[in-house]
Amino acid sequence: MGLIRHPPPLESRVKNAATLGGFARGTATGGAPLAHLAIYKVCWAIPKQEKADGNTCFEEDMLAAIDDAIGDGVHVMSISIGTREPAPLIEDSIAIGAFHALQNNIVVACSAGNEGPAPSTLSNPSPWVITVGASSVDRAFFAPLVLGNGMEIKGQTVTPYKLDKAYPLVFASDVVASNVHKNLTSQCLANSLSPTKVKGKIVVCMRGSGTRVAKGMEVKRAGGFGFILGNSQANGNDVIVDAHVLPATSVGYNDALKILNYIRSTKDPMARIGLARTVIHYRPAPVMASFTSRGPNVIHPSILKPDVTAPGVNILAAWSGATAPSKLYEDKRLVKYNIISGTSMACPHVAAAAALLRAIHPEWSSAAIRSALMTTAWMKNNMGGPIADHSGNAATPFQFGSGHFRPEMAADPGLVYNASYTDHLLYLCSYGIKNVSPKFKCPTVSPSIYNFNYPSASLPRINGTVTITRTVTNVGASSSVYFFSARPPPGFSVKASPGVLFFNHVGQKKSFIVTVKAREDSMANGRSKGEYAFGWYAWSDGHHYVRSPVAVSSA
Repeated sequence: MGLIRHPPPLESRVKNAATLGGFARGTATGGAPLAHLAIYKVCWAIPKQEKADGNTCFEEDMLAAIDDAIGDGVHVMSISIGTREPAPLIEDSIAIGAFHALQNNIVVACSAGNEGPAPSTLSNPSPWVITVGASSVDRAFFAPLVLGNGMEIKGQTVTPYKLDKAYPLVFASDVVASNVHKNLTSQCLANSLSPTKVKGKIVVCMRGSGTRVAKGMEVKRAGGFGFILGNSQANGNDVIVDAHVLPATSVGYNDALKILNYIRSTKDPMARIGLARTVIHYRPAPVMASFTSRGPNVIHPSILKPDVTAPGVNILAAWSGATAPSKLYEDKRLVKYNIISGTSMACPHVAAAAALLRAIHPEWSSAAIRSALMTTAWMKNNMGGPIADHSGNAATPFQFGSGHFRPEMAADPGLVYNASYTDHLLYLCSYGIKNVSPKFKCPTVSPSIYNFNYPSASLPRINGTVTITRTVTNVGASSSVYFFSARPPPGFSVKASPGVLFFNHVGQKKSFIVTVKAREDSMANGRSKGEYAFGWYAWSDGHHYVRSPVAVSSA
């Protein structure tokens, strides 16, 4: 399983350690510890709102902050802000501001958003930003739940309380007040539970409406001794941990069903909750978070997004020291560190890697840095298998983009897919947006939108054969030979011309054409029209492996 560490109470102070109540204890440092930080506030909390992420981020504030950052001479921007729905480009203030940052060769990393697992939900889909999804790390916080029949379930929590004695176990729907809407009876929303039915019991609450910690507050208000937070089917089996206000543990969807079946199978269901512990070197990892927003990219269909995935589940992060870990108004606890999940945690991981790459390669463009992070990312977990989603199925590039980022590999990618400011203006011409720059006029015939020099490829609804042109720049050995290989999406063939690239100096550019063709039997595997298939192509010189994911669907 891995190494195990038990925590002291949440209120204790562990000297010279970064921790939330003893969980995830260690030494904290920034991803780029020598970088100078400039912070620009653009979001404003909504006071006394039950919704924990009740923030308002005004378009004007975001644009003003980006302009200020450009004026201050920053090299990298980390923007952990997304939208509930994909926004058209001309209405996307982050995309507009980031385009101005591009003109100043500033790398912009953005969160993909937390609207998963539904498809076509990702935020920040523009090709001039690095769009980051969220995945887990090899650390867990197990709090064993023991049912009255002896079954032990491995829940997770960062709550330093336990119930050594077994207490009656009830499902929230069975102990609600009479005025609760029937569709919300399992949600443990404010004032929904009946104190006469809950007192002295452990309550099973389901995720859905309301915040996770607030559900525990409702159980405590009603006199419950503990609670179990069960994932909905949409949340799958990835577990988000919280510092609850009473003994508690969280479980995945399958385990939640086991608990409910136990409650229904016996007259007097009982349970106890053990003390949580930190487990490191946990496997498998990474796993894609259920909440991370997915492609396909509905704003820029020819651009495969997200670009990469990075740690974004149960991440120890610095906290203000003047705010509760839940951010709820009723929660009076104060902490210096918190454990948080979201693409807002994943985004700064990639921004830090971009800062390190900018320091190592100050001559690289922002597009080259994005390319290096993408083409060196990987699709395997720490068990050697494919990165899975929250349900255990193999994840796709619409969840992880090129894969889980590997900063140490990105420092020496071998080849990069570069794109200048003018290249991006030409892309906008092909996209149908003109007159962006007063010094630039779109050509009479704009280039194909599929030929924008991106390190991945998205080809929606192709009919027969499609060709795309790409150009790579040698940033590796002065003399090298790269060979093409591919794993075509099922139902398609992928070939390159030429199939071998020869370089004799650093900075040399080589172009190639990739031909993607739908086979006559492309529908034989049961995939319907418009449904995407995934593959990749790569260039390798025996040392560097420059891989690009491909997403294709048939017309």
